[in-house]
Amino acid sequence: MLKRIPLIAAGLATGIALTLGAGRISNAWSLWSSRELNRSVGELKDVLRLVNEHYVEAAEVPYERLTKSALHGMVESLDPYSEFLEPREMEDLEEQLSGNFSGVGIQVEIREGRVLVIAPIANSPAERAGIERGDEILGVDGKGFDQDVTIDDIVDRLRGRPRSKVTMDLLRAREGKRFQVTLQRETIELESVRAVEVLSGKIGYILLSEFSDHTARDFGRAIDRLAREGIESLIIDLRNNPGGLLESAVAVAEPFFERGEEIVSTRGRKPEDTTVYRAQQAAAPRRWRLAVLINGNTASAAEVLTGALKDTGRAVVVGERSFGKGSVQTIFPLGNGGGVRLTTARYFTPSGVSIHETGIAPQVEVALSEDEASKLTVQLARTDVSDPHEFKERFGFEPIEDRQLEAALQVLRGAEMIAARSGVAVGK
Repeated sequence: MLKRIPLIAAGLATGIALTLGAGRISNAWSLWSSRELNRSVGELKDVLRLVNEHYVEAAEVPYERLTKSALHGMVESLDPYSEFLEPREMEDLEEQLSGNFSGVGIQVEIREGRVLVIAPIANSPAERAGIERGDEILGVDGKGFDQDVTIDDIVDRLRGRPRSKVTMDLLRAREGKRFQVTLQRETIELESVRAVEVLSGKIGYILLSEFSDHTARDFGRAIDRLAREGIESLIIDLRNNPGGLLESAVAVAEPFFERGEEIVSTRGRKPEDTTVYRAQQAAAPRRWRLAVLINGNTASAAEVLTGALKDTGRAVVVGERSFGKGSVQTIFPLGNGGGVRLTTARYFTPSGVSIHETGIAPQVEVALSEDEASKLTVQLARTDVSDPHEFKERFGFEPIEDRQLEAALQVLRGAEMIAARSGVAVGK
């Protein structure tokens, strides 16, 4: 499926009606372009042949390897975001964008050389088999782990086609129990909407870790739940959110916009790459007071949401300047299962501002030290460990105060006080 996103955008429109005169001009240009292309391809073939026939190590220069190296170099020299994708990389990318993968449904970490279960995902094969947080994975399909095993190695061994089976050897240390389970892999849906809660008073909090296919649906459920709990203000935490699908970011913004209002626009060389995205929902927007938390790792689709809420005065942005990833990529599939990810447009906030390579500046800046930022990144990623003693035992430090979150709370409390004094009601 082709998808349009700011980090990796997809969806190429085709079929443009031309007048007869324009068609003739286009055909003439096409012939010129083809001659230039053929000349360039000929030069490339000459170099491939020379390298293949004369390089000292023959085993290093088969045509397939040389061609792939040339393709990587050509595309990836354009900018940091364009990329030639091998079939496996294309598959991983599609999996990442969908927010789904096929596996057993556990999160793992490596601690002191041991492969430990962080937590089983709800209603996954791992949870149904009784695997618990803290269980140690000793091996997969009868094979243990080397000293230099990585998380990617473990993930590769646990994932596989739906309905295929995998056997895991485990140790539950607190019971001194070794056991084995055989699981059938399933399609697992990852959580991108996390830590949905009421922090204090009538202020809600939602942490968004990315923007995938189902983020907007889950965000809608989260705000409905918080509305039932009576919140009047909301903090949307986008710190360390690398982005994802453009459509997902637009859909997350929609509940706060009037129908027809602009949320973001994209501009590129071709007409199909220039689009204005507007709110489509018919329901009245939620008029909560909003604060958005960002940092230097807030990028792409997360910046789309931040820029839309900031530009239109719907939210106060708190934290540190965002990453500044304001370009749109299009994924072009290739016949061999691979693809090309190519920058085709820039995106602009509702006021017409491009944040590419500049980022979004917070209205309330709260800068963290390198040590604070490192520790807070762990805390935000591991909301499953709520006990301070267990947290310190596992990560080597006590949870620190989240000064950026505290600043957002102060901003919203101040707005509540002003609204109360002026008698302004907050819409639901």
